[in-house]
Amino acid sequence: MTLDLRIRDHQFEPGERITVARSPNVGGEIAPSCLVLHYTAGRSLDSSVAHFMRPAAQASAHLVVGRDGRVVQLVPFNRSAWHAGRSTWKGLQGLNQHSIGIELDNAGRLVRSGAGYRAWFQEVYPAADVVTARHRNEQADACWHAFTDVQVETALDIAVALVRAYPLGEILGHDDIAPGRKCDPGPAFPMESFRAAVFGRRDDAPQRHVVTATLLNLRAGPGRQHAVLARLAQGLQVDLLEVQDGWGRVTLGGLTSGGWVSLDYIRAIE
Repeated sequence: MTLDLRIRDHQFEPGERITVARSPNVGGEIAPSCLVLHYTAGRSLDSSVAHFMRPAAQASAHLVVGRDGRVVQLVPFNRSAWHAGRSTWKGLQGLNQHSIGIELDNAGRLVRSGAGYRAWFQEVYPAADVVTARHRNEQADACWHAFTDVQVETALDIAVALVRAYPLGEILGHDDIAPGRKCDPGPAFPMESFRAAVFGRRDDAPQRHVVTATLLNLRAGPGRQHAVLARLAQGLQVDLLEVQDGWGRVTLGGLTSGGWVSLDYIRAIE
């Protein structure tokens, strides 16, 4: 469900799934050089938009992307939105002045609660909506709210349109520019394949492999001590994103959240 995105006067033209509002939390003109992705850690698209529309919030984003693919633009792309906070990247200080910020409607980190998983605002989510994975800046596995396919595909359409319209050289997470302070968009978001899909760089694209074991455990982290997320059938094709101590982090279907497998049981496709 590809979006037809047209930018006029530094904002997307409204459409069936695109709404434009005006957050009061906006700064001066910017010349953005990168795109920063966040999760809202909120209850819904509407509640997050309402938060960003309140002056007392002292926060905003250029766009908020809902789990159903709806998009709300709150700040023009040539004005500073207040999404990054204290942040640095490659000598830049205060990324609000250098970036376009996209918030993805997502509850973020969750904790197990009975048969479900609870967010900080007490909403409980089923196991089907949860990814167990280790953030690259942390030492233990955690539970994270999964992103929806339509949400990721919508964010991809948006990112491609923005990269074509503005000189955005990098796509970053909030956890890249504020490590230790922020962990979004977190390990449930397929950042590596997302970047590769946006920029279309062959050398950044993940390498396709095939499963050689009859059934291969897909684990939450690089090692047999981590929980089994699924079992992959022989012949299934996966994309290898990174390698660590004889284990590889893979995704299924390019933009789908994945996990870790032993490198002994996958083979590169020529």
